[in-house]
Amino acid sequence: MEPKRDSQTLKAELGVRDIVLGGRMTPGERLSEVALAGMLGVSRTPLRAALSRLEQEGLLELIPSGGYAIRSFTTTDVFDAIELRGVMEGTALRLAAERGVPAARLAQLRSLVGVLDKTFTERLEDMQFERYVELNAEFHALLALLPGSETMRRELARVAQLPFASPSAFLEKQGDVPAFRQSLVFAQRQHHDMVHALEQREGARAECLGREHARLARRNLEFVMGEDRSLIRKVPGLTLIVA
Repeated sequence: MEPKRDSQTLKAELGVRDIVLGGRMTPGERLSEVALAGMLGVSRTPLRAALSRLEQEGLLELIPSGGYAIRSFTTTDVFDAIELRGVMEGTALRLAAERGVPAARLAQLRSLVGVLDKTFTERLEDMQFERYVELNAEFHALLALLPGSETMRRELARVAQLPFASPSAFLEKQGDVPAFRQSLVFAQRQHHDMVHALEQREGARAECLGREHARLARRNLEFVMGEDRSLIRKVPGLTLIVA
């Protein structure tokens, strides 16, 4: 099992991640431990542990003079992180389909997809967007459990922490962007198809669906970076992408 972090370290980690991805600091900017500790209401010991973990995830980088600075990323960096998540989730789905998912777990997944259906309305602008984001995160967390492998669960959790690789990385700030809401209709269809592939124990199909599902995030990023860069302000973390 992954070592449990104490509450202050977790508080510091979540706080720093929110500051960085929230666009409140710029790429290359050095992080002040004193300022961050005061801002987040934690001591410097858990803060240092949090900064070390975020450096391991790739969100921060060590600087020669000591301490940490915010990393910048290329679109290739982000595409690779998304692709890696797709490979991992696809593998998890294939293993689950081949091994067979326990009936209770499959019923749980099917029920979750049914609840996700209810977040959609006839008019996309009226959909329960925040509820969708919450349930989508639950869906992907459940996928990690399906193979019945602690190794797979741990590594999926690790890859989801890569910058911009999380299933919700491009969702939380995009509620009022019609193009992104439309992509969720297709994503939900894929959720249904994944469940069906698991039920039929179609490993190859399940794996392909997992990979294609992750690539929706890539297409959303390509839309922002290539067609409508004005949307970058709606997803502050994208200010870390420099090329």
